[in-house]
Amino acid sequence: MMRRRILSAVLGSMLVAGVAQAETVNLGITQIVEHPALDASRQGALDELAERGYVEGDNLEVDFQNAQGDTSIAAQIARKFAGDRPDLVLAISTPSAQAAASALQDDTPIVFTAVTDPLIAKLVNDMEAPGANITGVVDAPPLQAQLQLIRDMFPEAKRLGVVYNPGEANSVSQAEKLNAMAPELGFELVEVTASRTSEVMGAARSLAGRADAIYVPVDNTVVSALESVLKVGYDADIPVFTGDNSSVERGALASLGFSYYDMGRQTGAMIADILGGEKAGDLPVGTVEKLELILNRDAAEQIGYEIPAEFEEQAVEIFE
Repeated sequence: MMRRRILSAVLGSMLVAGVAQAETVNLGITQIVEHPALDASRQGALDELAERGYVEGDNLEVDFQNAQGDTSIAAQIARKFAGDRPDLVLAISTPSAQAAASALQDDTPIVFTAVTDPLIAKLVNDMEAPGANITGVVDAPPLQAQLQLIRDMFPEAKRLGVVYNPGEANSVSQAEKLNAMAPELGFELVEVTASRTSEVMGAARSLAGRADAIYVPVDNTVVSALESVLKVGYDADIPVFTGDNSSVERGALASLGFSYYDMGRQTGAMIADILGGEKAGDLPVGTVEKLELILNRDAAEQIGYEIPAEFEEQAVEIFE
């Protein structure tokens, strides 16, 4: 009799698990704009979910919404999700996460990714215990290491140009930190701002003759219009460094950062844990720690620079 009861309990558990597995999970994804770094983080999350049994088109229904770089559209998307009530919302970028957090103040879990400073953005009050219905993975760039890379590759550089959007909380946070770090490495920071992609070219042009090197932080607006900055750099023989590695393939000289795809995989694992029963607010905000040096030889040739062998030996990837 006892064996029958145990067998019956096991079969019952299997049936419940089978029903749960067969049910479709609705995932809302809000992304401020499409560009390689953010796209890679989204793909990484979906790939990780697939490996964990949540397959798009099978038992995972994805509603992907792109705000086209417009924060007002991001707010509309967040309100849409508030009405649709998906099982979970993945918010990619700081503006998208802020809009989602404002609109979804119920029990709908929110997982953010590609957010530089969730404390400054007022998404969480504590990185270890976010509370409420939100957590995620940050993409805070290793600013000190990146400035050191610029100094090591260009020992004579004195003026460092930085282009960023003053309307993005993560960008303002990076600019403030750069201002504190730059003098320690012998740089005079030359800041120019662009509130929308159409302003990036003009902002970058204003650095010609005023900067010995240009640094593009993790900024959605500027990265979306990166080619405008690169053109200015090529025309004026100014090296362009970036905070995200995916921009090197597009033509920046170098970056010391992490893979946004790997960050997306980490985010996907967090989403799977929440779908499995964990509470979003109980999961600590994650960070990506592995750094990779990426170089672009063609970009070096464009400005008449020969990359020293020591940097090529350290690079995990070199684009031609």
